[in-house]
Amino acid sequence: MKRSELIDALCKENPHLTAKQVEEAVVLFFEEITQALAHNGRVELRGFGSFAVRHRDQRQARNPKTGESVFVAAKATPFFKSGKILRDRLNPSNKKKG
Repeated sequence: MKRSELIDALCKENPHLTAKQVEEAVVLFFEEITQALAHNGRVELRGFGSFAVRHRDQRQARNPKTGESVFVAAKATPFFKSGKILRDRLNPSNKKKG
């Protein structure tokens, strides 16, 4: 789903809000998540999952085209871990019975 599709879906479910209001809310939502992660925070959306930052150390790598050894600097990358409710909805046959 694209951001524009999310905005359209929210507009249909909330006809009392204008498209501009919905777009501002969606933009604010993603901006808050981004800001929290930029400050090495963690964002947890219960039942959906959590976003965190993982730090990768510097390392030596290889250019696949030339085979030349190259240096890759340390960096931070976003990481998403799905919540139990989301996993169960994606894999309904994996639920334990009993």
